[in-house]
Amino acid sequence: MALTHSTYRTRRTHGHGRGPAASIGIGVAAGMTAAAGLLFGRKAATISKIGKGHPLKHRALDLAAGAMQQKYPLDAMSTYLNGFHMYADDMGRQVEATHFCIHLRHDLHQCVIFDRNAPDARLIGIEYIISEERFRGLPEDEKRLWHSHQYEVKSGSLTAPGIPDMAEHAYFEDLVTTYGKTFHTWQYDRDDFPLGIPQLMMGFTEDGQVSDDLVRDRDRRLGVSTAHKRQNRADIPMPDVAPGANAWESGRTVRTRIEETDFKR
Repeated sequence: MALTHSTYRTRRTHGHGRGPAASIGIGVAAGMTAAAGLLFGRKAATISKIGKGHPLKHRALDLAAGAMQQKYPLDAMSTYLNGFHMYADDMGRQVEATHFCIHLRHDLHQCVIFDRNAPDARLIGIEYIISEERFRGLPEDEKRLWHSHQYEVKSGSLTAPGIPDMAEHAYFEDLVTTYGKTFHTWQYDRDDFPLGIPQLMMGFTEDGQVSDDLVRDRDRRLGVSTAHKRQNRADIPMPDVAPGANAWESGRTVRTRIEETDFKR
């Protein structure tokens, strides 16, 4: 629901600034904020850090919603991954991607992607991850939208921050044979606002493609070592890439575009 001034109007007295109603409104909002903070501590503190410029009443409503509403799909996002994507038609445009995923079925993960792991992170896209068996059964035109994960896993560029090496190793033993379809809805490397249409993204497939500066900056901020992870995963077998994936490697690629058409009634 959009809140307007008339929705939450306060009354002023002549010549005295805020009147009693305004004071009461601010007091109630402040009270709601404090109560919500007591109810769910860390979450309230996190919410209070975001929403730059939001009126106090909006912050109070956000806190109340956070305390009272169940968000089952978000609660089920159990895996945090960090890696890098490139635009399907331009290897020079590379971005860091923070994934939060759920293993929805045995052959399907679904992930939401942010620019970083922070309370005020920007939602930049989605990724679906499927098994090799499922990928091989896709129509040929559909396969052109998907990229392999074998190099991302083996190189150490895809990581699960905060997970012990042994547990991460076991997870990536399974992920190394999977394929992803990724669209970014916010070109945050170019725009400070989600402009334009979703862009098809791809993953890297060999050394020398991903920017060393991007990797070093990520490793420093997250306290991880891509080189160490690469060494730790050396014993994971390198699978062959199924035909049809990583279509850009042929020198031809696909991308999304807007096309005008007749409206159907």
